[in-house]
Amino acid sequence: MTKTYHFIGIKGSGMSALALMLHQMGHKVQGSDEEKYYFTQRGLEQAGITILPFSEANLTDDVEVIAGNAFKAANNVEVAYAEKHGIPYRRYHEFLGAFMTDFTSFGVAGAHGKTSTTGLLAHVLRHITDTSFLIGDGTGRGSESAKYFVFESDEYERHFMPYHPEYSIITNIDFDHPDYFTSLEDVCNAFDDYAKQITKGLFVYGEDEHLRQITASAPIYYYGFSEENHYVAYDMERSTSGSRFKVRFEQEELGEFAIPTFGKHNVMNATAVIATLHQAGFDLNLVREHLISFAGVKRRFTEKKVNDTVIIDDFAHHPTEIMATIDAARQKYPTKEIVAIFQPHTFTRTIALLDDFATALDLADVVYLAQIYGSAREVDNGDVKVEDLAAKIHKPGSVVTVENVSPLLDHDNAVYVFMGAGDIQSYEYSFEQLLSRLTQNVQ
Repeated sequence: MTKTYHFIGIKGSGMSALALMLHQMGHKVQGSDEEKYYFTQRGLEQAGITILPFSEANLTDDVEVIAGNAFKAANNVEVAYAEKHGIPYRRYHEFLGAFMTDFTSFGVAGAHGKTSTTGLLAHVLRHITDTSFLIGDGTGRGSESAKYFVFESDEYERHFMPYHPEYSIITNIDFDHPDYFTSLEDVCNAFDDYAKQITKGLFVYGEDEHLRQITASAPIYYYGFSEENHYVAYDMERSTSGSRFKVRFEQEELGEFAIPTFGKHNVMNATAVIATLHQAGFDLNLVREHLISFAGVKRRFTEKKVNDTVIIDDFAHHPTEIMATIDAARQKYPTKEIVAIFQPHTFTRTIALLDDFATALDLADVVYLAQIYGSAREVDNGDVKVEDLAAKIHKPGSVVTVENVSPLLDHDNAVYVFMGAGDIQSYEYSFEQLLSRLTQNVQ
């Protein structure tokens, strides 16, 4: 009897990507989740994958269960039923660790930039050769004949420990997930453990002092802007369509490359991809050709225009990511006012990084704040409020509600940057509706 993969929490970004990939490889796939709309479900629906409400009845004899990490016996009827009746299930990362052994695998780890770098690596490699991939924005591609597999390697709760890829990039190390990691040293130890599992080549950002302490069994290649790295990006220029730069490997000139994105962090992500594929033996002329056609990943500096107003949507939810996003907006729109609309994600992160958030957001010209988006893993004890963050920010702005975003209209020649990992898109949608109504009234 052919098993059906049943995903508990199929709308999760990693889960939906894995479901899509297995579906495209010819496997039977279904899943369950809450009825609330989430942006990943569109791809699942287009693929014809059934999404069911949570129910014990979903766990029939002919399903193989993959459970999302957010769902435990205490908060989910299906996980509780499986544990009570001895029905085996695997977590996403446990399944993935076994799955990737059938391929030459490329992982992308790091505190920030994982999804963008995974997306770029997957885009280039799939245009060179048949490749399956999983990206943290909820997209996945599967091919029965693929020899290569690109995936995002997540450090939260050390989920990357079942992974033993041939090659991996680590973009940076930073303190995040304070609900799990106890300190920056704890984070560093986790990445150091992961690094030792890479079998052929590890590619790390050489200007990160924490990454310089990493040790591994496989060769380590450093990339960056300074001459102390194996792969050096230099002569970076901003063009109207993105960024151009040159790369050398030790004494070997690899030539000029171009990407359709802005900001030094995007040049570094591209340099990591170039280094990885260079060491893996791929033709750099093909890498060069396909870098320029990368359209980006969901919710990473995603741009749209409503009437003539530029709106940028970004997943940035950590101070380092906020700084990178604002920097990219300034590079692309140097003559416009940068208006940031930010929603803190989780109470634990907001408390731990309150001052850093304020410093990062002050790089914008104006800052509006949405209510803190709490995680299902935590309880709001009233220890922090969004007004506490507002009080530390020096730039003008205010706290807004999803029902009233009209203060955002008080700006001319502005770019609006919506950032966060919660439901910040509902605020963005409210603003878009407001702009549309204004245009209709003018007409």
